[in-house]
Amino acid sequence: MNNKDLGVIILAAGYSSRMKLFKPLLPLGNSTIIESSIDSFLDAGIGNITVVIGFQSEKLKPVLEDKGIKWIYNNKYSEGMYSSVVAGVSSLPDHIKAFFLLPADIPLVNSKTIHKIVEVYKQKKGGIIYPSFANRRGHPPLIDSSLFPEIISYNGSGGLKALLNKYEEKAYYIEVEDEGTVLDIDSYEDYLELCNKHKLILEKNSTL
Repeated sequence: MNNKDLGVIILAAGYSSRMKLFKPLLPLGNSTIIESSIDSFLDAGIGNITVVIGFQSEKLKPVLEDKGIKWIYNNKYSEGMYSSVVAGVSSLPDHIKAFFLLPADIPLVNSKTIHKIVEVYKQKKGGIIYPSFANRRGHPPLIDSSLFPEIISYNGSGGLKALLNKYEEKAYYIEVEDEGTVLDIDSYEDYLELCNKHKLILEKNSTL
């Protein structure tokens, strides 16, 4: 298996209702939240990326098209995040063996973490691989194609987390030194903290 057999679904269709601002297009350094989320995978050599859009899709499309990233429109986005998961999984090509799932508001995942997840998946030959930071389950999980049919047919109760919890015996956790796996944006304060951490990461990398 090579990276061409791996897919990525980034969820960017929601209302950002708690934030009051449209999270995917918030500035982050010289880029935006959505572009940073995408770049984590591109930097890891995984290019089969699909962004699920819905709310304010007309603002997102030009950004994604400029980066050459595929998007699909979820016309059921008002029904919640699980509808975007289903739309994304339903759009995956037949050759995809597993996919990463990332909400767009988790933009600081290190590409090295993605590499580690892929390596463990290859060793385990399937399952669900999660990064773990300080004993907290993080994003993005890598989910085997054997679960695709159930993800698509599931009624969405409790979201994808509830469905995946049924398969805990197939789950593997990788402890990583990557706080980005657990940093999301629910409030403006979260956003400011994320910007500060992003700045620190850039400063650290510039001294390496």
